[in-house]
Amino acid sequence: MVEVSGGRELKKRPAKPNRYAAKLLFQFRVIVDGRLKKRRLCEERIILIDAPTAKKALQQAKRRGKQSEFDYANSDCDPVKFEFIGVMDLMELGIECAEGEVWYDIVERISPSERRDRLIPPESQLSAIRNESPTLRIPEAQLPSDLV
Repeated sequence: MVEVSGGRELKKRPAKPNRYAAKLLFQFRVIVDGRLKKRRLCEERIILIDAPTAKKALQQAKRRGKQSEFDYANSDCDPVKFEFIGVMDLMELGIECAEGEVWYDIVERISPSERRDRLIPPESQLSAIRNESPTLRIPEAQLPSDLV
């Protein structure tokens, strides 16, 4: 599509990315004496993302969640895996949010990875994905002749 003003072609400005907050769920998976407890310490982390669409923001959120995973041995020498479980919510941020706001919470959950389907909603139910309206595009052939 071409923007036209007074019979001349205008260059489109690159769209400013939208701001999103993604709520990510992580678990600390600790193996003690070869056994995994069902109740695990979890982290719910909210990250900020600049992206042109909610779907792109979701992709970035998932990538950043996976990149945050790590392993270590605790003070009892038990193996610990910090694992990304999924995106709990994704919200587009408007002008009401200050630049650079971040929040997180640490909570215990019973078997979070085994209950992923109950804890992580379908992507189509994430707030920003559900609320994102499709962009209206008018094919050039349907524009009035004085605008083409």
